[in-house]
Amino acid sequence: MLVSKVLDKLAFWLETTFLFTKSDYKTIFFPVIISACAVSPFTKASQLLGTAVWVWFHLLQTNVSNQTYSTEEDIVNKPWRPLPSGRISVTATRRLRWALLVFCLCLSAWHGTGVVVSSAALSLAQVLHDDVGLNSGPVLKNLMNMCGYLTFESGATMIMSSRTQFDRTSLIALLTSGLLIFTTIHAQDFPDADGDRRFGRRTLPIVAPEGSRVYILAALPLWSIALSALWGLGPLSAIVFLCMGAFVGSQYFRFRDVKHDETSFVLYNVWLLAAHTLPVNARRQVLNW
Repeated sequence: MLVSKVLDKLAFWLETTFLFTKSDYKTIFFPVIISACAVSPFTKASQLLGTAVWVWFHLLQTNVSNQTYSTEEDIVNKPWRPLPSGRISVTATRRLRWALLVFCLCLSAWHGTGVVVSSAALSLAQVLHDDVGLNSGPVLKNLMNMCGYLTFESGATMIMSSRTQFDRTSLIALLTSGLLIFTTIHAQDFPDADGDRRFGRRTLPIVAPEGSRVYILAALPLWSIALSALWGLGPLSAIVFLCMGAFVGSQYFRFRDVKHDETSFVLYNVWLLAAHTLPVNARRQVLNW
């Protein structure tokens, strides 16, 4: 009986942690790990596992922090999350948030000073975004998202490559990724526009409903061309990647209801995932066809 209760409790908390992170496997977890694999000169199974563990715990920390302040919006947009569904209280979530911050810093210390700096920078970005409120407008929101991605990717890249300094390829990949996120990540805001509008958020789809769709229609193909040239893709690889960007951009422009915006966001994440694999061509020339 005792063992059964312990197992039930463990299953409950495992499911709770999964629900905290559920939305961001496609947006952060897999793109960050794939980016680290693509950028690193070499990859071992132990490094891949260490990177995945580090990214997941930091993703959990980020989600717990953010969702502490988004319960009202999540009731509308994502009612299955732990707080709006009543699986955990706000007080317990805030305690978990600070405990995870300490745990993540200790976990990062295992991998070296550079990874600790990335972890600390991510925690600072969380405080600025969630506690200080530097997420009130489209530009600030995208800027904070960019900072978050860069700290995730820098830490993951250092663990994957077992290096605390970046070579030229890694540095270019990180800077390009940051610009890519800053200029396109508002793609995630289209499906949540109704809930964001209800609670007074000023995301780009709300501030410029038509302009934001025209922008994403143009931005994804342009980025596809620029990234293909930057990483030296072959003609067929470049055409395939350009077609992906053009297709995703057209989906956002043509279909404008919530259901289609959710589908378009999934497609955007497929394109974003592909974009993060392109630096592998600088290391191994596998996309020269």
